[in-house]
This record gives sequence, structure tokens and C-alpha cells, in this order.
Amino acid sequence: MNKKPNIAVVGATGLVGSTFLKVLEERDFPFENLYFMASAKSAGKKLSFRGKEYVVEELNEHSFDKPIDIALFSAGGTASEKYAPIAAAHGVTVVDNSSAWRMDKEVPLVVPEVNPDDISWNKGIIANPNCSTIQAMVALKPLDEHFKLKRVIYSTYQAVSGSGLKGINDLKEGLKGNDVKQAYPHPIAGNCLPQIDVFLENGYTKEEMKMIDETHKILGRDDIKVTATTVRVPVFESHSESINLEFEKPFEIEEVKKILAAAPGIVVIDDIENSQYPLARDASGKDEVFVGRIRRDFSVENGINLWVVADNIRKGAATNAVQIAELLIK
Repeated sequence: MNKKPNIAVVGATGLVGSTFLKVLEERDFPFENLYFMASAKSAGKKLSFRGKEYVVEELNEHSFDKPIDIALFSAGGTASEKYAPIAAAHGVTVVDNSSAWRMDKEVPLVVPEVNPDDISWNKGIIANPNCSTIQAMVALKPLDEHFKLKRVIYSTYQAVSGSGLKGINDLKEGLKGNDVKQAYPHPIAGNCLPQIDVFLENGYTKEEMKMIDETHKILGRDDIKVTATTVRVPVFESHSESINLEFEKPFEIEEVKKILAAAPGIVVIDDIENSQYPLARDASGKDEVFVGRIRRDFSVENGINLWVVADNIRKGAATNAVQIAELLIK
């Protein structure tokens, strides 16, 4: 793309949408024209970006009649299902943050550090993976390349910001002693909820199946055995994950640490003598994926445990989408 692109941010007033703006500004993303879109409820609001004020437009069937090159969507699955194809039909490349298109065989599911080449076969829509999957993929890809993954067990500890403003409010009110349940079936303060999204017939939650299915698609390997338990915890920002891996090939721990430290987008923090390991508080506001507690799993051959932490709103959503957009204009 030779010229500066025209950009649209859809869902601009939401938690992820507002973070899109922050990340675009921080990364000095080039653009010619910028448009902010949201629901009728938010239309007319004014947003400031790089010292200029913009009026939020109502998202509708005619929003993409004007020349737009890239649209960053974070307006929920229903809006994406309706408006992403309309945008794509107008020649817009949509980077969608909802779950609507992730498992569509015609839509690439991309983590730039992991499978950037998949962008090349997009037909107008590129899906941003689930937040908890994104950070796991950044850590797992280099290890799969070296040792070939055989089995993955995810146990996640996910922040309330993953539920948007309602989740944040539930925790804030709960910490004041008010048992508010806007986002969850139970109070989140002082609690761990082993339910993220709805339960499916197989007993897994939708979030757990997202991690399983998306791992296969992103790594391009359906043969890896994957299972997951996803848990909402009373933390405002950043998801933490305990990941247990079994490889086909033998490994040395120091070799694993070197591979991870050299991989794009990863910071290794693993100094157990000084109680140094990735923390949710330290990952908040950052774009990297932090990995620590790297140790052998002695219960199986070629097994290992990792502790993986990242800001779920930044790397798990907004930053990953902007990184995809950056690849589109190279």
C-alpha cells in the first residue's frame, strides 16, 4: 500500500476500541483519514486523537460507502457478522476482534509473531484470536517449531477486563461490599469463577473451546491434543496462564529458555531465587508476552510447565489487531 490508508475504528467508544486509539497513537500508525464508528447510542460523541477532535458516526449499512482501506472492528459478534461483509464488499480489509469469523475456513486467524503469512489469503476479513489464545500462541509457536507439540493443557486466570466495562464494574462494586452481578452469574470479588462464557453440551465453556479450536487453526496442526480450564479471577487487567506442554522431542530447560528469550514479542522473567516471575500487575499497559516458571514436568516424558502473562486488552486484543494492520500496509 503506497499511500497512507484511510482507517475506520468500529466500536470506538468501548474498552477495546478506546485502546485501539491509544495503540495507534503510540505506534505512530500512518493514515490519511480516520473515522470513528459505534452504535446509535454512542453516535455524536466526540473523541480526541492526536490533538484533533472527531465525531463518532453511527455504524450502518452506508458507513463504508466512503473510501476506507482498513477497519478495526470491536463492536461485538452480532455487529461484525452484519457489517464486516458489507465493509469487505466495499474493498475494506476488516480486522475483527469478535469471535464471529475466527473459525471460518475462509478467514485467516492471525497472531503476527506466529502466522503472519496467513494474512496473504484474506478475502476482506482477518480475525483477531481470543485474548487468552493470543498470548499462549506467542509462547507456544517457537517451542512447537523446535520440539513439536504433542499435548497442551491450559489453565487460565483471566482478568475482569475481559468482560468489558461491566466486568470491571462488578469487581469495583464487589470490593466496596456490593454484590453486583452484571457480568457474571456470581460475585467476582473474593471469588474465582470456573466459567467464562456459556457452557456447551460437552461440559466445556465456550471460552475453553475457543482456546482448543484456535490453537489448532493458528498453529495449523489439528493433531495436537489440547484441553483447557478457563477461570475468571478478581484481577482488573492482564490474563495469567499455567500451560503444561508435552513435546515429541526431548529438550533441555536452558535451551527452552534461550529459544523463548529470542522469540519475537516475548520477555522471559524467570529468577526464582529472587521470586521474579511474570505478574499481572507488571504486564498491564505493555504489549509483550511474559513467560516464567519454566520447569520440567517430571510426570511425563518431554513435559514442561510455563507461566504466561499478558495484558488482555492490549496484546490480547487492540495491539494484536493494530500489528495486523501494520502488516497490511507494508
